[in-house]
Amino acid sequence: MTYKRIFAIVLDSVGTGSAPDAAAFGDEGADTLGDIGHAWEGKLALPNLAKLGLSNLRQTPIEGVPVANPALGAFGRMQEISAGKDSMDGHWEMMGLPVRRPLDTFPNGFPAEIINKLEEFSGRKVIVNRPYSGTEVIKDYGEHQMQTGDLIVYTSGDSVLQIAAHEEVIPVEELYRICEYARTLVNGPDYTVGRIIARPYVGPDKDHFTRTANRRDFSLEPTGETDLDRLKAAGLAVIGVGKINDIFSGHGITKGYHNESNMDGMDHVDEVMGQDFTGFCFTNLVDFDAMYGHRRNPQGFGQALIDFDRRLGTVLDNLRDDDLLLITADHGNDPCYKGTDHTRELVPLLAYSPSMKATNVDLGQRATYADLGATILDNFGVTGGEVGESFLARIEN
Repeated sequence: MTYKRIFAIVLDSVGTGSAPDAAAFGDEGADTLGDIGHAWEGKLALPNLAKLGLSNLRQTPIEGVPVANPALGAFGRMQEISAGKDSMDGHWEMMGLPVRRPLDTFPNGFPAEIINKLEEFSGRKVIVNRPYSGTEVIKDYGEHQMQTGDLIVYTSGDSVLQIAAHEEVIPVEELYRICEYARTLVNGPDYTVGRIIARPYVGPDKDHFTRTANRRDFSLEPTGETDLDRLKAAGLAVIGVGKINDIFSGHGITKGYHNESNMDGMDHVDEVMGQDFTGFCFTNLVDFDAMYGHRRNPQGFGQALIDFDRRLGTVLDNLRDDDLLLITADHGNDPCYKGTDHTRELVPLLAYSPSMKATNVDLGQRATYADLGATILDNFGVTGGEVGESFLARIEN
């Protein structure tokens, strides 16, 4: 065992340029980091990510983020092999379980048999039932929902069924129960949906509605063993921060923390770093995606990166010699691209430990996100699955 503790932080949706198969997803030319840098006109100040090699891993540096010479530790990119570009696909693949078959999507809304059962179970009428922006749907239908108590059901380009409701009209626990039931309707074989998402909101009217941190994801149960399961079975601590616990339906997790925001998530990371354990801490920071990517807000996205970078400085200061830090993403969500959906992109890969002897190590373009999990298993001497190649030897030397 080289490292006693490994911390992986997933910057949800922070892609770094079109994946080789982007055209198949209609995402050719998407570049989340590149376009944010351009939108910020070279003023995107990310000194800690920069010194780890965030611009080094790109063919074209991010405007305002200089190439480090040398970069601390190692840098590279990872390519997704899963059939989709949702958070579930990306995280499962990181942990050695790529989603090989496309999950169902509903560009024309959900079939009547699902909607009818939802209405019967909940005693409430379903409205909308078509692809919609999450912020726009509550602006357009939120006041109606408050007046009637109906369920706002909508989807996106991903395999998701989302239910929005005002917290003062449908209490959060009731919304969760409805989502738990919806989960039972789309576990296959006729319809298989990746995530059911509860989307509570508050506010007096359409001009003041805001979605709350009581969002909850009800993910498809993992269809096989993941690297989290393997680590837990080996007696190691597996700590999930943010929506990790939801994405894996609690499988392979020994302790979980729910995040209210990116900064709350970083508070949890700081808390876990103060604990003595042997194992893996897996963190997802969702604000990049939920607050700025889907809302096509490059200024807010850039500020969120700046805020994270500031907190990253504390993480770097608190790393122990036998700690390893990994930073990556699960997909892209280019706020300057068309539509409001995720974008099929390569994702950054940054690796650093105070004890690493090598610097400026180019890990290249990894063939699958599963290389992340394979490296973690390799470090702890745990046998992995069939997917993924460890890069541990590259960062030990």
